[in-house]
Amino acid sequence: MPILDQNNAADVARYNAFVRSSPYRALTQDLNWSRVKDDWGNEQVYLEEDGEITAAMSLLIKKVPGGYSLLYAPRGPVCDLYDEQKVAALIREAEPLAKKHKAFALKMDSETVYDDVLDQLYRDAGYTVHNTDAGKDDLIQPRMNMIVSLDGKDEDALMAGFRKKTRNLIRSAAKKGVETSWARTDDYLTAFYDIYKTMAERNHITTRSYDYFVKLRDNFDGLRVYLMTHEGDKLAGAVTIDYAGKMYYLYAGSTNVKRNLNPNHLMNFEMMKWGLEEGAVSYDLGGIFSTDSEKDGLYAFKKSFFNDEEESVTTYIGEIDHVYKPFLYNLFVKVVPKVQQLKKKLKRN
Repeated sequence: MPILDQNNAADVARYNAFVRSSPYRALTQDLNWSRVKDDWGNEQVYLEEDGEITAAMSLLIKKVPGGYSLLYAPRGPVCDLYDEQKVAALIREAEPLAKKHKAFALKMDSETVYDDVLDQLYRDAGYTVHNTDAGKDDLIQPRMNMIVSLDGKDEDALMAGFRKKTRNLIRSAAKKGVETSWARTDDYLTAFYDIYKTMAERNHITTRSYDYFVKLRDNFDGLRVYLMTHEGDKLAGAVTIDYAGKMYYLYAGSTNVKRNLNPNHLMNFEMMKWGLEEGAVSYDLGGIFSTDSEKDGLYAFKKSFFNDEEESVTTYIGEIDHVYKPFLYNLFVKVVPKVQQLKKKLKRN
């Protein structure tokens, strides 16, 4: 039965090699991601043909009251989503895990671009699909991401893809003496975390724990902590990961000092340049929840790295759920999000 034995070093190495070399790879499908998310349980399943792995799926396991659980494949599975039979075979391999953990559903949200044909394929196959009908609070991860292509580019071509204002801000920050440095050391991580907390307090958002970032650093060799400084003052910081040629801009923040120097634009450019040096194919600026640049500052910032507004947003297929227990599933989908929204509203007030 192709359920990964995490105590078998040879099997783990073979599994990791497949996931990291697959064209369908995703950071959150890596086995090490489950080490970061150690407040969830985890299991992995895979398919084989002639002794070679052909598809894989790493599942996080979230316990809910009553002893039940949700099986969640973050940005999975690692295979061609258009091959629904292969996906169905992976889910069959996960059936013993669904019974073991009393799962009410198995949720997937692949990094696959939305397509009407693909959407209908899974609806017709009996899955419950959430995408165009779902709000930002209905999904675990945003459907819209902003991804800069690095493939085949040099620095000049990369810069030419930015808006003119962005190019000017990058050059101005460098000219005024904003400096970029990176490391993986505890002091850099601590400095970043202080900046990150300052940003969160300013914008009234919740933060991850410091230990979470330590686990990220310790589990991914491709992680760098970037700091932007000016005449000894810390201005901004970020955590980014080069995951087998797919770069992820995961967390960032800025202080309240010299914000007029716009360090974040230069910082992202420097991280993209690192991607070019490593031969990375893409730089994922992360998710957005709207495309209203007047009301959404996050979108406005990320949009500034694209000349062509039509190509700036990558819209994924959304969540595809295989439901085991319809009553519990409906309770989780309809009731829990409303409770969470109420908690957020009360916290803000």
